[in-house]
Amino acid sequence: MADKFDPYREALVMETETRWPEETDFDPRHQAELAAALHEKPEEADHLEYIRTHTGFCRRIVVTEDDLARVS
Repeated sequence: MADKFDPYREALVMETETRWPEETDFDPRHQAELAAALHEKPEEADHLEYIRTHTGFCRRIVVTEDDLARVS
């Protein structure tokens, strides 16, 4: 289930994770660049999740077609 952007949790993000659609077939270098662009502005992500960890939070972005169109 997607979360809303939360500035409080953002301050405690220690890890990031990007989940790609199965049909996505990018060069690993290009995929890393896209992931960095998505995590640069998490408030614009269509599907954002905060997962509690021992040290803070992990921000997970589940990539959508709209996300890819925005950062490409």
